[in-house]
Amino acid sequence: MHIEIKRAYTPTQPGDGYRVLVDRLWPRGVSKQDLNLDAWSKEVAPSSELRRWFGHDPEKWEEFRERYLKELKQGTAARDLLDSVTGERLTLVYAARDTAHNHALVLQEYLKTLISK
Repeated sequence: MHIEIKRAYTPTQPGDGYRVLVDRLWPRGVSKQDLNLDAWSKEVAPSSELRRWFGHDPEKWEEFRERYLKELKQGTAARDLLDSVTGERLTLVYAARDTAHNHALVLQEYLKTLISK
């Protein structure tokens, strides 16, 4: 399975495959129709406490990454997400502005480890 990530504000492409919003909150200013989602997986997003603590501060990135991976490993949401995918391409949709420091990157990495097991 191929796993991509894409901002919610980036236009949908025919090759996106199975599109899943992986945020707890709906992206501001985007209609449900414009996102063209197959699913919304709030459970796979970082906990509200972790999200607030991180606050998209790049200086907290490494610790955020470790804490989020711990959350993912303790739950079943990531495995459940993979089990729900139809097709060979999964696009994780997220709203964060920072494309280098966001939870979708961590989730993508973690999902790839689950697939390779």
